[in-house]
Amino acid sequence: MDFNVKKLVKDAGTALSRVVQLTEEKLGTSEKTELDAHFEFLADRADATKTWTEKILKNTEAMLTPNPGNRIEDFFFEKIDKKKPNRLSNLEYVGIDMIEAGNDFGPGTAYGGALIKVGQCQQKLGQIERDFIGTAANCYVQPLRKFLDGDMKTISKERTILETKRLDLDASKNRVRKARSMLGQQSAERELRVAQSEFDRQSEITKFLLEGVSSSQAGHLRCLHEFVEAQARHYAQCHAAMQDLQRELAGARQPSPLLRVNSEEVTELSHPVAPSPPQVQSSPTYHQSLAGSDYVTASFDTDVTKV
Repeated sequence: MDFNVKKLVKDAGTALSRVVQLTEEKLGTSEKTELDAHFEFLADRADATKTWTEKILKNTEAMLTPNPGNRIEDFFFEKIDKKKPNRLSNLEYVGIDMIEAGNDFGPGTAYGGALIKVGQCQQKLGQIERDFIGTAANCYVQPLRKFLDGDMKTISKERTILETKRLDLDASKNRVRKARSMLGQQSAERELRVAQSEFDRQSEITKFLLEGVSSSQAGHLRCLHEFVEAQARHYAQCHAAMQDLQRELAGARQPSPLLRVNSEEVTELSHPVAPSPPQVQSSPTYHQSLAGSDYVTASFDTDVTKV
């Protein structure tokens, strides 16, 4: 292979001068070219946008896919451009167990039949949840990830280049100040003009990209509206499914048996209550039948609330 020795020496010298310039700036022995206030404002806003977008994306993915192992697996499949595996949700697993238990207990029994109905509803809820996860990933998660992997990486790269151009510019300024001979000063000034031109050009490129963050936020706002609409549909479908289940269970519920106390119907208690001593508020009164019958009747004043 042919190596350009002059280019290697020049690149090594440029890298060394950048290190020297950066070190002198840290020590406070060299001046640093400051960017204008508007550029700094755009840069700060871009940094804040990147930070908050990363947090929102991370937490949204955790909400949609709570299992961190599944999130890592999905990320791996995305990188190798393969389809994600179809997993059952926790609701669907519960539904399968309920249906199997109901069939084992007997679909004709009250509990078995109810288990099957509830299990089928859990499966339906699981499918609704998976549909929502897919919709939310397409309308909100993917645009945010695309923004971070595309626009923000490009901005970060251009800002890094701008920083190197800034170091070259300040190093050239120092060489002009330190030049002693007329020939050396002319050479240093020529390098300074080239460095200033490259710095200005890179500054304009970076500034243009930073200004584009506002349009990206407008796009993220539209995606956020779509996410909210998808979430509202998800909860509405879940609510409707649960109402249908409640109506089915209420229609299949057996009426509670009744007790008759002193000619009044009282619902039988579902749990046995420990007997308490009877509280008789008046002595029983016996009435002799006028017809000479051998039967007598007795009436008691009983406190129904004690039953």
